[in-house]
Amino acid sequence: MNKMHTVLVVDDQPENLAILGELLEADYHVKVANSGQRALRAAVTEPRPDLILLDVMMPEMDGYQTLARLREDPLTRHIPVVFVTAKDQAADEERGLELGAADYITKPIKPIVVLARVHTQLENKRAKDWLKDQNAFLESEIRRRMHDNELIQNASLHALATLAETRDADTGSHIFRTQAYVEQLAQAIRGITGLRDQTTDEQLKMIVRAAPLHDIGKVGIPDQILRKPGLFTKEEFDVMKTHCQIGSDAIALAMQRVKDADRSTFKGQGAPLAFLEVARLIARSHHERWDGAGYPDGLRGEAIPLAARIMALADVFDALTTKRVYKDAFPVSDAVATITAEKGKHFDPALVDVFLERRNEFAKIAYEFSDAR
Repeated sequence: MNKMHTVLVVDDQPENLAILGELLEADYHVKVANSGQRALRAAVTEPRPDLILLDVMMPEMDGYQTLARLREDPLTRHIPVVFVTAKDQAADEERGLELGAADYITKPIKPIVVLARVHTQLENKRAKDWLKDQNAFLESEIRRRMHDNELIQNASLHALATLAETRDADTGSHIFRTQAYVEQLAQAIRGITGLRDQTTDEQLKMIVRAAPLHDIGKVGIPDQILRKPGLFTKEEFDVMKTHCQIGSDAIALAMQRVKDADRSTFKGQGAPLAFLEVARLIARSHHERWDGAGYPDGLRGEAIPLAARIMALADVFDALTTKRVYKDAFPVSDAVATITAEKGKHFDPALVDVFLERRNEFAKIAYEFSDAR
């Protein structure tokens, strides 16, 4: 037996409390209460009981009512309760069990039966508590490992995106700023019915995570074009535009390799493929325009994936507010005016409205991650 276990005995008759107390005190720490109200207080007072032996027939608040109150309180709802009562009709026992009693002992009590029932209930509780602790540990470990994996994945994505950006001398902290802008838009979209219906919270998270890969295709652009200190010729710009196709094809190839690596697990629908598909859509379509005048596919309106529409606005705002070899940085107010003028032309009108609501946050990000700083 374990003296660390605490048993609360509840009965309005002092002689019954004395009998049960003497029977149990050799093996358990015993608390007593002579009413339902006092039982409720004792149940939440340290040391809190591991088991409650509860009389049914009590004045003011009977055992059934006391049990109902115990089950309402998060602190006491999991404490096993055994009814101890002279009511031995089957209907009475069924009622107690239906209310959540763990067992039913009839009076007059048989000491050997009481000790056996108490021991069984405490062993059951110990097993449940052990399982609860193990489950809590496993859940905590899973959360920790998922967090570690996400950190590693995010670091890897940024490293990959940075490799592409470092070949472009103009971009500086471009990937950090644009990801922060995308996150602002994604947060705001959750409250916009028209846009919210086009995606899920999980997809919005993937859009934010995938944002740094939007220009990954620049790795395939020749240095003499990518690093040119001035405006492109038409021919050079045509080559530059191919970075959308290059990035999309590279990610599509990665998706195919994931499928080939374990078709039985992913079957084309796994989380890695869902994320890569978002990244592919962003890489391919972030230069499309709402009016259909963009590239590489000339998509129009909602035919442009939402992820790419979000990225397009973030990308242009950053291009406007940062210095390039061919232009000075625009003040934020001028950039806001330019994007507003392009509502329904370059950009999704609903996204422009969201952007205008978040313009102050965009300005803070532009300052915090300024290349000049």
